[in-house]
Amino acid sequence: MKPHPWTEYSNLLKERILSPRNIGSFKENTGALQEMRVVTGKGDREGNCVIFSIVIDETDGIIADAKFTCFGETAVIGAADAACEVLLRKNYDQARRLTADLIDRKLRDFTNIPAFPETADADINLVLSAIEEATEKCMDIPLKDPSVTPPVPGDNVSEGGHPNWHLFSPDEKLDHIKEVIRDEIQPYIELDSGGIEVSAFNDEREVIIAYQGACTTCPSSTGATLDAIQQILRSRLSSSLDVKPDLSLLQY
Repeated sequence: MKPHPWTEYSNLLKERILSPRNIGSFKENTGALQEMRVVTGKGDREGNCVIFSIVIDETDGIIADAKFTCFGETAVIGAADAACEVLLRKNYDQARRLTADLIDRKLRDFTNIPAFPETADADINLVLSAIEEATEKCMDIPLKDPSVTPPVPGDNVSEGGHPNWHLFSPDEKLDHIKEVIRDEIQPYIELDSGGIEVSAFNDEREVIIAYQGACTTCPSSTGATLDAIQQILRSRLSSSLDVKPDLSLLQY
């Protein structure tokens, strides 16, 4: 199998390959007294092998920690290392919906430039198959209330906004809002089989979002998830933005 050209990797991906942060494993009985379950999953293909070791909280199905071991193509190492961090604080059902695109976005140097070459798709899918095998061993664990476990990460969001926000026209502002939602929010919403789009932008301040799919029946749509979405938009674009849901589309 021909290796992928090193020059086609992002700098962040190269860093993870050379110095992975999440290599290791957990013993399967380690967390027995703390209501934790350790599950493993393996992906094996054409000289590449990756094994995930995932710690699941048995009280709510939330992933507390994840590590991996592997040998083979360098892209597998980078994808597995990034996946360990994407999995944290997700529940096992969300982990089963993890996509190659979300792993790629984790390692991009620039928003619109992929971290992996197209030839690495099979390597990322190998990582996803190992995660799926591990999460299949958790199906009996009850999931935490979705109203307090939003799929959108709301922590570690920097402040500041876009320096030229005040110079943009209303249409340009709307385009930037849609871009952030598409690139930084929608991939996580999809982990819960949901969707999101902007239905209105009022007075250059009020962003009305329309939920789709599973999000229309989730209490988190007007709670933790909504707060996380607003936090991201304020951080990336402007602190003046207020995000509100289109209540006519919600079904709970």
